[in-house]
Amino acid sequence: MPKHKNKTAQPDPDSPRSAISKYLFPITIGVLLAAVAGIGWFLFSPAPTPVKPAPVSAPVAPAAKPQPVVASKPATMVDEQQCQGCHTEQVKDWQGSHHQLAMQPANAETMLGDFNNVTFKAESETTRFSRKGDEFWVNTPGIDGKNADFKVAYTFGIAPLQQYLIEVGEGRLQALGVAWDTEKNRWFHLYPGQGVNFKNPLHWSKPSQNANFMCVECHTTGFKRNFDAASNTFNSQWNSLGVGCQACHGPASNHLEWTQKKTDLIHQGFDVDLKDKNATVEIETCARCHARRAPLGDGYTVGKRLMEDYLPSTLTRELYALDGKIKDEVFEHGSFLQSKMFDKGVRCSNCHNPHSNELKAPGNAVCLQCHNTAGKTSVEGVDGKGLQAKNYDSIEHTRHTMGQPGSQCVDCHMPGKFYMGNDFRHDHSFSIPNPERAQKLGTSDACLTCHQGKAGDKVTAQFKLWSASTAPLAPRYDESLWLIRNGQPGAADALYEQLQRSNLPAIQRATLLAELPLYPSEQALKLATQDLKNPAPQVRESAARVISAFLPPPERAPLLAPLLGDPVKAVRIVAARDLLSVARNNGLGAAQANWDAAIAEYEAVQKSLLERAEANLNLAMLYQASGRGSEVEALLRSALKRDPDFYPALVTLVQWLEANGRGQEAQKLLEDSLKEHPDAALLQHTKGLSLIRAGKAGEAMSPLKKAAQLEPQNAQYGYVLAVALHESGKVDEACVVLEGLLKAQPANRNARLSLIQWYLDSGQEPKAQVLLQGWKKMNMGDPALK
Repeated sequence: MPKHKNKTAQPDPDSPRSAISKYLFPITIGVLLAAVAGIGWFLFSPAPTPVKPAPVSAPVAPAAKPQPVVASKPATMVDEQQCQGCHTEQVKDWQGSHHQLAMQPANAETMLGDFNNVTFKAESETTRFSRKGDEFWVNTPGIDGKNADFKVAYTFGIAPLQQYLIEVGEGRLQALGVAWDTEKNRWFHLYPGQGVNFKNPLHWSKPSQNANFMCVECHTTGFKRNFDAASNTFNSQWNSLGVGCQACHGPASNHLEWTQKKTDLIHQGFDVDLKDKNATVEIETCARCHARRAPLGDGYTVGKRLMEDYLPSTLTRELYALDGKIKDEVFEHGSFLQSKMFDKGVRCSNCHNPHSNELKAPGNAVCLQCHNTAGKTSVEGVDGKGLQAKNYDSIEHTRHTMGQPGSQCVDCHMPGKFYMGNDFRHDHSFSIPNPERAQKLGTSDACLTCHQGKAGDKVTAQFKLWSASTAPLAPRYDESLWLIRNGQPGAADALYEQLQRSNLPAIQRATLLAELPLYPSEQALKLATQDLKNPAPQVRESAARVISAFLPPPERAPLLAPLLGDPVKAVRIVAARDLLSVARNNGLGAAQANWDAAIAEYEAVQKSLLERAEANLNLAMLYQASGRGSEVEALLRSALKRDPDFYPALVTLVQWLEANGRGQEAQKLLEDSLKEHPDAALLQHTKGLSLIRAGKAGEAMSPLKKAAQLEPQNAQYGYVLAVALHESGKVDEACVVLEGLLKAQPANRNARLSLIQWYLDSGQEPKAQVLLQGWKKMNMGDPALK
């Protein structure tokens, strides 16, 4: 099952974003009407008699052809068998495709795995595959760790692997962690080397592997999760299994009406025209399933922009490499948005047959549609400016013998990775290899993937000769991001310079905006403020978050209030959430009505996702901040019912109980959880903070230290530990902790500021000056330096 394609929104009203509170929201796209011009023509009378001229009538134009109109009623799903009569060629391509066979009932015709009483042993569990008549069964540890028999309900995919969905009751479908390799004809585990057992979040029985939420939407047509929070059950429904016609074109009832010529409907009765001259229409249709994104409801609305129903991820360090190449399982959309291809108007169907899912031409021929000896594109709608007339399908260009590895365009410009064990996927940013730059940045490179060790050094040297140029080059996004994320001299200037580029891809701009809080200055605030009006909704949404990180609620209100009426739901919701305290305490004047509507949308998003622990936590935090405290505890407990291992909800419940005079209950809840999960860093950190609040600073050191040891990459744990040590008089030990933290994360502003002050207080001015000068080199405009 695709890992974590869906993440649930989890913001925190009026506070800076944390790892617990990251998700939100979207936009609509206008539909263009094609005007039909009627051509007038003249009627002439027969040849006139010579007696006297007769008056000539004015030319009469025929009635103008009626313009297409919007359907009078919303379209509904139909039986897709009706599509085959008119669209035989498309249906022929589609039959047997990955789209058609994305999800099938489990039967003898669809099951590819070996179910002949075969046993598969993983690191921690043993699974047996067998048949009972026409049914297919697995015997494997369930949610309680005990082996039991489970019936296979559906297949998922056909190649290079096939997964299996298990029915476990309450309408839940869970994706088994053991899959069938269709190329090597063997069973294998999707998470090898991770010791997955029933306690692990990646276990097939856990919420992260719930197919109703995580997977089925992109393997069916017309899917609705239909989760009922009161009974904690699903009643998921779909129009048809597999990705069918209406999954992309939308409900077809009005199209069928159009085919009967009852009326001339816009887009032939569909809500969207996938051939729209604006390539974004098609690209965002594909992105609903080919992007890493968080859902904002149950299903999607055809004809709306992607961010009306989903929040796509930016190029975070966890998901993408510094140069924008795919890292975690992010699919194709995020990398493609960075490419020159996207900028030039290339769309998915220029390269892929959308019905068969195959390339439109074999090998390099698909690229030669644009990159050819004529220097002209044959693809309608693509901007061919800048194309060079060159023989790209030659050894002179590829530097590799034709027909051998390295001679295909994808070898060098679309390197890829294996996901889900054996599924190789190409990066779609269409990068140009540069082994020297890759070595500097610590990123992968197509050349160095094949040529390693001394061979790699030789290729790097040769590549420098091939690409030698004396022309000055503008600072690159990836090189600038390396400076920014590593706290190097010139980092702030590099960040500001990139954000001032007019040709910066929107997804890169949104990513860089998220780095601004590390480098505060008047210039940083100015850049974020400017991007509140950026045409791209993902940029506006990111800019709103930055403004909230820079300014307290009353000061951010004038900047964010206009976004409450933004055409994009994602932007409206983040603005409403971050203006919650101002709207409730002081009001927003003329913008108050827009805030009321937007915060209601935010609440509706969370309610539509109540099968997720994250959404229950979000709703609890919203109600706590809105004066609806009586509803908070129930939602926090619902969050833990949805996912007992969702520690942020448990921590919030502990804090809620403490704040309401139920300290003993809070401590018991925390201690019981720690006995069950002693290696949970967040729980150890929470215990330490709880002890400090109780005046037991000495006892707090042990859990605070353990949290920092368990997750050394978490800056918050290290910083809090250092502060606690400093407050207890252990100054030298506190300084050592912050020194280690700054070595790992030089851009950590809080750690640098505190360490400078501690050095000065303890008479270590030379050390303080070194840190101070380094800070100035990173960000001279930081207000703390003034």
